This record gives sequence, structure tokens and C-alpha cells, in this order.
Amino acid sequence: MDAREMKIKAAEAALAYVEDGMRLGIGTGSTAEEFVRLLAEKVAEGLRVEGVPTSERTARLCLELGVPLKSLEELPELDLTVDGADEVDGGLSLIKGGGGALLREKIVAAASNRMIVIADETKLVDTLGAFPLPIEINPFGQTSTRIAIEKAAARLGLSGELKLRKAGEDPFTTDGGHFIFDASFGRIPDAEALSGELNSIPGVVEHGLFINMASFAIIAGPAGVRTLKAK
Repeated sequence: MDAREMKIKAAEAALAYVEDGMRLGIGTGSTAEEFVRLLAEKVAEGLRVEGVPTSERTARLCLELGVPLKSLEELPELDLTVDGADEVDGGLSLIKGGGGALLREKIVAAASNRMIVIADETKLVDTLGAFPLPIEINPFGQTSTRIAIEKAAARLGLSGELKLRKAGEDPFTTDGGHFIFDASFGRIPDAEALSGELNSIPGVVEHGLFINMASFAIIAGPAGVRTLKAK
């Protein structure tokens, strides 16, 4: 089973939790896109759902495939969000944002009664941090914000390069008009403490640590699909 097949298997398992009439948060990224394709097939067969996309990229795919969409203003409370992750630990803490949609992903997840994470088993880790942590920032004062992030990390014994994400020669810009630092801190033993530090920095719009947000994770691997609940 290759990587895409594992993503499809995880997406198929998540689709079993989608019921007729649901208001769905729809994630961003390669695994979430497999979920959208499968969801579109069910919609074509008569499943009635309304989706709120977490990015313009996801919105385009949904519209192309015929998945009905609403804005979060129109559907401010959601039944379920299905989204991928860049890393998942045993306590269901996540690193997300590799696709650049972390702010909208977190807003949509917070508006949902449940969040299901779908991933292949390469995303499962003992401790978060091997994947660089995306930190979404306001472009104004980005150097000051960088220094503040470095100081906050140092207070927790963390260090590493903060790399401004690029799209070609220019900074990558999120759907909300922000920039992203990818922080290579390595192991993050206390993700909750780091989350608190980052939340206190005015120039930080949001970060990719999702803590106590996932209801459960569906993890697919060569041996099959399993459901991971928080320890």
C-alpha cells in the first residue's frame, strides 16, 4: 500500500461518520482532498451535506466536484470537521499548517462539535516537532515578531531556525494575507507551554499546534486502519 492508498483508506473510514444533513468542516491538504473526492461521490448519490472549507484551495476542489458549500458566517456551528495533520502524537496533539491554512483550520475545528483527524501512519509520532512548526504572523513588524518567538522558545529550552516560507522569490501569503515562519525546534516536550508562549506574542496570528481539539484520529498503514483516541 503506497502513501496515497493509505490516505484514501483513512478518508474512507472518516466518511463513515458523515450523516445525512450534516454541517461539515472540510480540511486542507492531500489527505483532506482524498476525503473531498470520496464525499463528492456520496453527494452525487444523494447524500445531503453542507460544507465549510478551510481554504480557498479546498473550496475550489469542492466546487469543482459538486460538494455544496457555505461560509462559516452562514453555518457558525458545525457537526463535524474532517482534516489531516502533519504530525499526530499519542495524546492527539497535532502539528498542522503545512498547507498554509492553519488559521482557518483552527477556527473551523473550534466551531465543530467533533474533529476527526485522518492521516497515514508516517504522521504518527511520540513527540511533536520533527515537522517544522508553522507560525502564522502579521507581515508588519516581522523581525520583531521573529525575535519574540526566539525568546519565547528559549524560555522553554527550544532553539532552531525560523524560516520565512516562500512562494518562489516572494513570501508565501496565506488566504488571510499573513506570512508564515516554519520553526525547526526539533522535539517539543511541552506543546501546551509553547502554545501559550506563542499566543502571548502580538505579531503571532496563530500557530500550528492543535491541542485538545481532535476527538480521535484515523490512522492508515500497510496493516490496515486503526482509530487512535487520546491517552
